[in-house]
Amino acid sequence: MFSMVEGLQVYGQQTIQAAKYIGQGFMVTLDHMNRLPMTVQYPYEKLIPSERFRGRIHFEFDKCIACEVCVRVCPINLPVVDWEFEKNIRKKQLTSYSIDFGVCIFCGNCVEYCPTNCLSMTEEYELSTYDRHELNHDQIALGRLPLSVVEDSTIRVISGLTKLPKGTMDGHSASKNVTNFLH
Repeated sequence: MFSMVEGLQVYGQQTIQAAKYIGQGFMVTLDHMNRLPMTVQYPYEKLIPSERFRGRIHFEFDKCIACEVCVRVCPINLPVVDWEFEKNIRKKQLTSYSIDFGVCIFCGNCVEYCPTNCLSMTEEYELSTYDRHELNHDQIALGRLPLSVVEDSTIRVISGLTKLPKGTMDGHSASKNVTNFLH
């Protein structure tokens, strides 16, 4: 008889605990209903990338001295540098330069270690194509400067959503969940 009463007591405590967890989840849902949506209507609205964003690589053909430092520091030896040695001026002359962005991991080592600063990272991130061979850019495609998101008049630029507003996630850290409750 005593074990049955004890079992009912444990069952009641577990029921109250479950109701508490359901109530906490419902409060989170109600909290989110009061917020503005954070959805960006891409491609009509775009976020401005941060200054340190690693987008498509821009290449300046005239500055390159064909030293191949970019190839040596690349973790996957990606840039393809073709050059010829000019005997009359005793220097390498760059003939072609290409990067396959289908393989590139956008680590930025080539940009960082280039001695002549002929490589730079742009804010361009729209590189999708239907054919992966179109991602292999030669020096002409790499030399094209991207259209800035800010300068495009057909796009509404959203700069306020680069970070979550302060206090957005404050209410969730103090809530007790199963792991916090058991510890």
